[in-house]
Amino acid sequence: MNSNFQLPRPLKRAQHLAGCRTVRVAILGQGAVGKTETIYRHVSSVDGECVQFEVLDTAGQEEDAMLIEEKIKWAEGFIIAYSVTDRCSFDEVLRLRFLISHVHSSLKRGHSDAPPPVVIVANKKDLEYDRMVTTEEGDGIAQALKCPFFEISARDSYEETVGVFNLLYREMATSGVLSTFRRKVSSKLMDKIPRIPSNATMSLSTRSFSLSSVKDFLTD
Repeated sequence: MNSNFQLPRPLKRAQHLAGCRTVRVAILGQGAVGKTETIYRHVSSVDGECVQFEVLDTAGQEEDAMLIEEKIKWAEGFIIAYSVTDRCSFDEVLRLRFLISHVHSSLKRGHSDAPPPVVIVANKKDLEYDRMVTTEEGDGIAQALKCPFFEISARDSYEETVGVFNLLYREMATSGVLSTFRRKVSSKLMDKIPRIPSNATMSLSTRSFSLSSVKDFLTD
């Protein structure tokens, strides 16, 4: 795991799409969960509503606490990802969940006292012979933390991956964060989100993302 984290080079922020609600999502997790550090946007339809996801994917990156806190401050909703083949990544779930809550509690986000929306995702369920974390363990920690839980194979199932983001958006809408979290953002991350055409692709050999489909949100 590379500890020399670098933000993407500055890119112009794309204009907000008319008729779409924009939400900010951070994907967090330890290494070996099938992730690389990247930042991008994607437009999807959730229950008939146009939603523009601005996604900051940091899972698999080793970074200092101050940098990850900046990313948590930027986001409105969170996905904590771990691999069922890596118990260390599973053990990191609890720490990340409490870090999100700690940073969230220090912010002034309207008058909402609701906890930040978090979905816990176990990836690589297709690698059954290499499994080190059971489904029951994943579901158990999710229930203890009062978070929705998905166990998926992002490589094999488009529908499962879409379901993760759709449910997170519904959690965000229910919690009230979408109406209360409209603050001025000082983070430079806001200027680093590129507008990527829907047919743009990047090499999967480097475990990057192809934005031709939502499937690649959680690429193995």
